[in-house]
Amino acid sequence: MFHVTIDGIEGKFGEQETVLEAARHLGIEIPTLCHDNRLEEYGGCRLCIVRINGRSRPETSCTARIQDGMTVETSPDDIEGERKTLLRLMTRNGEMDIRGLDRRKEFYHHLEHYGLLPAELPDAGSNSVKRWEDHPFIRVDMDKCIDCYRCVRICEEVQGQFVWQRWNRGDGVVLLADSMESLKESSCVSCGACADTCPTGAIDDLAIEEEGYPDRYTRSVCPYCGTGCEISIGTRNGKIVEILPVQDSPVSKGHLCVKGRYSFGFANSPDRITDPMIRVNGKWKKTSWEEAIRVVGDNFRNILSKYGPDSIGVLGSSRATNEENYLAQKFARIVIGTNNVDGCARVCHAPTAAGMGYTLGTGAATNSFNDIEKTNTMMLIGANPTENHPIVGARIKERTLKGSNLIVIDPRKTELASLARIHLQIRPGTNIPLLNALANVIMAEDLVDHRFLDERINNFESIRESLSEWTPERAAGICGVDASMIREAARLYASSGPAMLFHGLGVTEHSQGTDGVMAVVNLALLTGNIGKEGAGVNPLRGQNNVQGSAHMGCEPSKLTGYVPIETGRQKFEEVWKRKIPTTKGLDEMQMIDSAASGGLKALWIQGWDVYLTNPDMKNTEKAFNSLEFIVIQDFFLNETAKKFGSVFLPAVTSYEKDGTFMNSERRVQRVRKAMNSLGNSKPDWKIIDLVAEYMGFGKDFAFSTPEDIWNEIRELWEGGHGITYRRLENGGIQWPCPSEDHPGTRILHTDKFTLGKKTSLVVTKYLPTTEITTADYPILLSTGRSLFQFNAATMTNRSGNRAFHDTDYVYISRADAEKMNLRTGEKVKLVSRYGEAVTKFSVNYDLKDGTAFATFNDPEVGLNQITGPQRDAKQNTPEYKVVAIRISKA
Repeated sequence: MFHVTIDGIEGKFGEQETVLEAARHLGIEIPTLCHDNRLEEYGGCRLCIVRINGRSRPETSCTARIQDGMTVETSPDDIEGERKTLLRLMTRNGEMDIRGLDRRKEFYHHLEHYGLLPAELPDAGSNSVKRWEDHPFIRVDMDKCIDCYRCVRICEEVQGQFVWQRWNRGDGVVLLADSMESLKESSCVSCGACADTCPTGAIDDLAIEEEGYPDRYTRSVCPYCGTGCEISIGTRNGKIVEILPVQDSPVSKGHLCVKGRYSFGFANSPDRITDPMIRVNGKWKKTSWEEAIRVVGDNFRNILSKYGPDSIGVLGSSRATNEENYLAQKFARIVIGTNNVDGCARVCHAPTAAGMGYTLGTGAATNSFNDIEKTNTMMLIGANPTENHPIVGARIKERTLKGSNLIVIDPRKTELASLARIHLQIRPGTNIPLLNALANVIMAEDLVDHRFLDERINNFESIRESLSEWTPERAAGICGVDASMIREAARLYASSGPAMLFHGLGVTEHSQGTDGVMAVVNLALLTGNIGKEGAGVNPLRGQNNVQGSAHMGCEPSKLTGYVPIETGRQKFEEVWKRKIPTTKGLDEMQMIDSAASGGLKALWIQGWDVYLTNPDMKNTEKAFNSLEFIVIQDFFLNETAKKFGSVFLPAVTSYEKDGTFMNSERRVQRVRKAMNSLGNSKPDWKIIDLVAEYMGFGKDFAFSTPEDIWNEIRELWEGGHGITYRRLENGGIQWPCPSEDHPGTRILHTDKFTLGKKTSLVVTKYLPTTEITTADYPILLSTGRSLFQFNAATMTNRSGNRAFHDTDYVYISRADAEKMNLRTGEKVKLVSRYGEAVTKFSVNYDLKDGTAFATFNDPEVGLNQITGPQRDAKQNTPEYKVVAIRISKA
């Protein structure tokens, strides 16, 4: 225990923290400029100097550590005088043009406090000779720089990007981005961390300069990937002008990516649809909510009467809240009377839920993102988090830079692969042979955790025999990876624990996606890397609430809590006081098949551009043309709505409503309304309520607030019963959380699996994809996202991101490009067995010859015209990651 007296106030501290931290705990503020809680102690600006008893000179409180019995004075006259002198020097003795200072930040407030501001402060000017204005989101004016180096340090220590650098020597030192001329053309990933930490406004958000300072901030959750970063939404006159990271967020830890921080412009985009519309004689016509609801309800009734309940399907949305997805599946099951309900987890991580559910009992992450800082080894399989889950990616990168082992399995040499100790650059579609070979080495070299196997595994000996044929040499011939590297990766993962597994769509979006997930789980079970810190199997979920949408029951065979229908039937029927249908429901891909063959007649699609994002667009088009009635519920007239919609119901964005999201680590967090609904748009939950009421089920959907809906969810979902809105005001909670005094569960399977004390390893037989290369289709293509765009670009294309990624690109190796005489930037035609698409081309020096990668974000390209009908055999998830193509000049 440390007893310390600061400015006459006594304090007791259990840890040897800095004097600055101790003072703040006692409610004493010491001025700082180079300090940021996210960064290591620096002591460069010296503004935080204090006088410590027994020491001859003042010391910087941000670096000095408390000692037992220490006495500190923070603001004696001589220290205050020195601070004023330091501040005057920082303004270059008053020569700094302070008109562009951010008036919310520390430097401005310190100048004001010490009387160093002029009597009149004119409006900000724009005559700086060190001003960069080419970036769409960030304005740089180095005339306001005070050399605190916070931008340099946060870029290095938090983002791991090393963009801001010191150039020249002595008095000639300047801070510039690594391009030296332009922030936009530098290696900057536009996370905005430098703007967030800058204490002067030398680096600041452009929107603030254009729109003015926010007058209100609202804490909420990012609407993009499944990381679940918390955001502080700044609004002015009811419009979003700024989004900042939340400093105490356990997920994002005061950091955001370009999408979370800057890609909010879609909320006020001029092409937002804010009135209901009905298609009349092939053209969209605005109408009232009453008329739109009547048309939807009457058409559903007519189709029910003519064809029966299983002729209608409902698709929930991974962009919508838990509460809204709960209502979507409840509507399908009790209003329509069908289990034909699904969500877009079907086309991404349904194999994860199935594979992990089968082996472990719970189809969700076993650990938390905070385990990244506690692990010794990370294995990343089929995932590119620095682009697709950037905050998780930054944390993995920082952990790697600090010495942790990183193994990457990916057909591309991604950013993290370039930092990895081992990169297994496999041929697309060969996950199973590689994962089986890794397991083979672990068992053959006796790298297993014998105690864990004895206590928790049923069938180790039989698995060892079954996988004995999968030697690294056999796998190497299939995967295109050296056998010695397979052995090295297996040894490193098994012997340098705790070891943490991450996997993404490069595992699940294959014809053996579910088998691939189970093969991943095998590695963790063999080595005992389950149920402890710094370990586990951790899927990186794609969209903000894809974990929650399926968990709420937007899944044809599961109810809320991911309970099988027959297991939960009695309880749900008692609470709902309605019967749950007994017929087997169709998943989304089966609904498309059924529509194409004339079975399914109507579809209600909420927040999902199915036509653009489904594979094999020709078959999807045939299906939609066969439907009699299609309801689209979204912010914008998406591609599905443009071509096929019958009724359009305008929904609000997550910035305009309350509710909850569930992130990849099972954390439920509050979504809070930051702006009023645009025009006549409504929250998804309210729209569902209105349709249900019109169809005679008003009492079943008599909810006044999202909290009312959540409380019904808690009544049905045992693992979420203890998660209340009241508790969520203090931060997110990870399920299972069965009671209100339960803290939530950070790590699953510590003593037993959800399905019992023991589980079984799974033999995954390799069944090669039918999608193979030939002389006509010599290139093997994988598709995926990019950093600056998100999925169908519904939101990012309307938020300034096209300045970085203007359209889709296909990337191939340098050798292949030379063979085809292609030059970066020119348009090329991609032809598969299923169709063709035209996009731009670029060389990727790190791709293997004969392989390619393409983004799928641009509706004008329609890349899914070339993806095929192959699906995961167990969950029907499309095989987006393997398609044979040929490339030619467009």
